[in-house]
Amino acid sequence: MPESPEVQALADHLDGRTAGRTVVRLDVPAFQALKTFDPPPSALHGRTVASVTRRGKFLDLDASGLHLVLHLARAGWVRHRDGLPTAPPRPGRGPLALQLLLDDGSGWQVTEQGTTKRLAAHVVRDPAEVPGVARLGPDPLDGSFSRTDLAAVAADRRVRLKGLLTDQSLLAGVGNAYSDEVLHTARLSPYALASSLDEEQLDRLYGTLRSVLGEALERARGLASGDLKAEKKAGLRVHGRAGEPCPVCGDTVRQVVFAESSLQYCPTCQTQGRVLADRRLSRLLK
Repeated sequence: MPESPEVQALADHLDGRTAGRTVVRLDVPAFQALKTFDPPPSALHGRTVASVTRRGKFLDLDASGLHLVLHLARAGWVRHRDGLPTAPPRPGRGPLALQLLLDDGSGWQVTEQGTTKRLAAHVVRDPAEVPGVARLGPDPLDGSFSRTDLAAVAADRRVRLKGLLTDQSLLAGVGNAYSDEVLHTARLSPYALASSLDEEQLDRLYGTLRSVLGEALERARGLASGDLKAEKKAGLRVHGRAGEPCPVCGDTVRQVVFAESSLQYCPTCQTQGRVLADRRLSRLLK
């Protein structure tokens, strides 16, 4: 799933090619992708795009005060095309979920691969009408995000650090991959409780959170949308690399698999050599 660095780079890429253009038509061949009905997609027609921005993991296209808000989920993506067919796409079983045609003949194609369809599109007057946007916590990529903000999120919260980092109502924009990367770099166990962090550990978590996301954003900036996923994968040190040697200490990267996700970590760097049981609701092995 794209996380804040990729979504920010994608927003910047799309903004540079879309802002100032007029929406000719928004087509939704995958009916299940559209989660709102008022205003209808046709309400965007004839409006000028003011900007494309990011809100957590959401993309927000502002068209003269009306918003198209997209959540790409696990398998969705957006590509800007210099030329699109003028005829509306036909509904079908292909990957095309939405198509946005602009006045110069260019536009967006929003696709979702696979059979599990979770991509969500909302046409709203205010982005806060989207429940996922309304509940977003502070954003670690925001320049105003401070150690004090992180301390307030972690204080007295008996939630594991992996859950703290990935809960969008606590921190916006971080997902499964970068949470693994942050915790590995900060030398913290994914199962440590947020409320148990001492001042030095909180310093490490804050500094690493900012640096890991910031460096990922710098790597992603300027890339074409089709290259962002490959760049993200290439830059990961432990996530998705179970069985490989840790790039820091050489120990084997381990993983814990859950029903719909997994986490990767280094026992030597993060859990004092202890191995996390690979089962749901696992505890540290003694």
